Amino acid sequence: MNKKIIISGGGTGGHIFPAIAIANAAKNRWPDAEILFIGAEGRMEMEKVPAAGYAIKGLPIAGLQRQLSIANIVKNLQLPFKLIKSHKMVKNILKEFQPDIVVGVGGFASEPTLKTAASMGFHTLLQEQNSYAGLTNKILAGHADTICVAYEGMERFFPKEKIVFTGNPVRKDIEQMNGSREEGIAHFNLNGDKKIVLVVGGSLGARSINNMMLNSFGFAKTNSVQFIWQTGRHMYDIAAEAVKKNNMEDYIKVHQFISRMDLAYAAADIVISRAGAIAISELCLVGKPVVLIPSPNVAEDHQTKNAMALVNKGAAVMVKDVECDTQCLPLLEQLLNDAQRQTTMREAISALAMKGAADKIVDQIAKIIE
Repeated sequence: MNKKIIISGGGTGGHIFPAIAIANAAKNRWPDAEILFIGAEGRMEMEKVPAAGYAIKGLPIAGLQRQLSIANIVKNLQLPFKLIKSHKMVKNILKEFQPDIVVGVGGFASEPTLKTAASMGFHTLLQEQNSYAGLTNKILAGHADTICVAYEGMERFFPKEKIVFTGNPVRKDIEQMNGSREEGIAHFNLNGDKKIVLVVGGSLGARSINNMMLNSFGFAKTNSVQFIWQTGRHMYDIAAEAVKKNNMEDYIKVHQFISRMDLAYAAADIVISRAGAIAISELCLVGKPVVLIPSPNVAEDHQTKNAMALVNKGAAVMVKDVECDTQCLPLLEQLLNDAQRQTTMREAISALAMKGAADKIVDQIAKIIE
C-alpha cells in the first residue's frame, strides 16, 4: 500500500529546503509514496515546493506583525480569522488525503496543520532545527509521536522519550558537494586567481549584511577580493544598480537568490552568513571558514545560540548584527590574511558535520507508520 505523507511548514529557505530534503528521502525509500505539502499563501514555499516537483496547498495563515503601523494593526486583527479558516482548510485536506503521517518542519503553516492532525488522530512527527526550540514546536510537542532534533540537551523543551537525535536535513547537492571549485568559478564568472567570499543573508536577505556589502566596494578593490552576494528579493535592484554604477561587476556578483548554492560554496574561500540552523548544518558539511552574523529578529535570540555552538569549538567567528557595518570587513581582512587560522577553522567546522539526517528522519517516519 502506498505511503501517504503530508509535510507542513515554510516561510524561509531554512524551513523549506529541509522539508524538500525529507520528501526526497521518502521518495527514494518509497518511490510510489504520495507526498503533499501544506504551506502559507504568498510565502516562498508556494514557489519552491512545486519547483521541486511536489504538490502544495496554501493556507491563509500569517505571523504577528511586530512593527507598529495602521496597516500592521489591521493585519494583526485579521489573524484570529485567518487561523480559524486555516484550521478548517487543514481539516478538509486531512479528510480527503488521509495521510499515514503529518510532518512539521516549522513556519506559519505548521501550527494549524500539526494541531489539527493530532486532534483528528493522525500520526505526527516534528523536526526542530534549532538549539532553542520555537514556541510552536514546544506547544505541539505533547501531541507528536516523535521529535527529531539536531542539538544535544533538547529535553529542556520536549519530553525526553520522544526525542531522536537526527541532525538537520540539508539539500542533497550540498551534502554530496560534487561540484569543484573550478566549476563554481566558471558558473559565477569569477577570476580563480583572486580570493572569493560568499555572502548570504538567508533566503530572504538581511538588511545589515546588505548595507555592509554596499560599503564594501573599496575593500574589494584594495584587497583584490571577489564577492558572491545573495541579496534577497527586497534589496536586489538597489544592489545591482550600485554595483553597475560603481563599475564593480568584476569584483561583486549580485544574485537575488542563488539556486546553485553547492557551486557557490565550492568556489568560496570564506563564507559570511546568518546563523540559522540549516545554514549552520550546511556550513559544517561544506567545511569552509565562516563569519557568522546572527539575526537579532528571531525568537529567544536562537541564532546567537546556534553561532556560539560553533564559536566555542573554534569552528567560526561571530559578529553581532549591530556591529556588522563596522566590524565585519576588518575581521574578514584579518581572516583572509591568516592562512593558518583558516586551516584550523576548516578542520574544526568539518568535525561537526552530520550526514544523512533526511534518511534518519525517514527511518523514524517508517517506524511510526509501519
